[in-house]
Amino acid sequence: MERTIFMKKCIWFIVLISCLLCGCIRKDRTSDSQLMDSRDVDSTEENENVKEDVAEQWEKGYDLPIDEPERKEAEDECKMILELISDIYAQADKGEAANTVLDDKTIYKMQNRIKEKGYPVTTMKAYAAMENYKKVEDFLKNCQEEKAGSVVLYELHSDGGIGRDKFIFDGKDMYLIGACAIWNTNDTYGLSYISYARIKEWKYTDKGWFCYELCVPEPPEVTEIVDGSCLVRIKPLSKEQREMSERCVQGLGYQGNNLLCSNWDTDHMEKLDYNGMYEYLYAMKHQKAFDAEDYPNGIPKEEFESLIMEYLPVTAEQIQEYAVFDEKNQTYVWVRLGCLNYAPTFFGTSLPEVIDIKENEDGTVTLTVDAVCDMVICDDAVITHELTVKFADDGSFQYLGNEILNDGIMDIPDYQYRIRIE
Repeated sequence: MERTIFMKKCIWFIVLISCLLCGCIRKDRTSDSQLMDSRDVDSTEENENVKEDVAEQWEKGYDLPIDEPERKEAEDECKMILELISDIYAQADKGEAANTVLDDKTIYKMQNRIKEKGYPVTTMKAYAAMENYKKVEDFLKNCQEEKAGSVVLYELHSDGGIGRDKFIFDGKDMYLIGACAIWNTNDTYGLSYISYARIKEWKYTDKGWFCYELCVPEPPEVTEIVDGSCLVRIKPLSKEQREMSERCVQGLGYQGNNLLCSNWDTDHMEKLDYNGMYEYLYAMKHQKAFDAEDYPNGIPKEEFESLIMEYLPVTAEQIQEYAVFDEKNQTYVWVRLGCLNYAPTFFGTSLPEVIDIKENEDGTVTLTVDAVCDMVICDDAVITHELTVKFADDGSFQYLGNEILNDGIMDIPDYQYRIRIE
């Protein structure tokens, strides 16, 4: 009896232990299963978050993820171009400055080397002529007809490095993969950056300008405006147009003087800013910047008047009347352009570009000039004006008048004289 009871107790104990063990096993298995399910959920959520982040970035259009093949292609092609011009760079005079600036002759030599291989290539120099531009122009014209394709454009920088811009059109949207490769101190090279962005809007103008605006961070994501606009001259100006641009208008511009951004002629010269234009005419004549430290008490009368009269048909008496003149010290006042006397404008940064040259019967020449602005407004002709010039046999010239066409004077900021006559 006792044995039977004992045996029953043993059996129940074994059953109980078995049940407990089974329960523990099931609990462990359930815990493992729940843990695995939790990990799966976390992984799924993480993947979903990544997908959402990528989708959001594509929607924003900037800092887009770059496929490894595209990255490698950019790196390999930059390396190939730099190897192509490495001997020219090695022999170039790089000076002693920390920031290398190569002379124009060296840059053009590099450009010709790249041109010979058939690649579209331009430089950062004003009025630069793009070599093999037809490849880029054909691409843009195909894009206008909604034909998918791509093109690579190289840009030589003043330090001998290169920019590589690959424009991709998928039939609807255009994208830019931009890369830059630089030389290191020991004449080795490497990729300094690469980026991928969608182009928000673009156009190819009749004059041959490719205007586009990249997607960039916008408020409230950033507190300051990020300018994604860019202009690239694809179809080059003629050689004569480039020469006239460099000779007659580049040195003046539209900032700090109003010779190109006001209406005037030989009978109406009183509104020109003579004190403002002096430094620009000085740089044109002497090929160096005006140094105000040489004139702590103002610019001597004879020196000021002779330079102005060299470029404008105006008398010394008229200059004294129109400009700010210190009669007691016989000097003309000059102050540096700054925040106290100038409010920066996008128009002021525009580059004057001669697009037409007309020889008149009276021996004068009329230059048709466009103000090209590549900042924010991204316009290849903010204003168009006609500048009348007379050239002498010795190569010197005088400005005789300027007329802003099509009421363009109404579309630009009022000119600020840096010094006012009291």
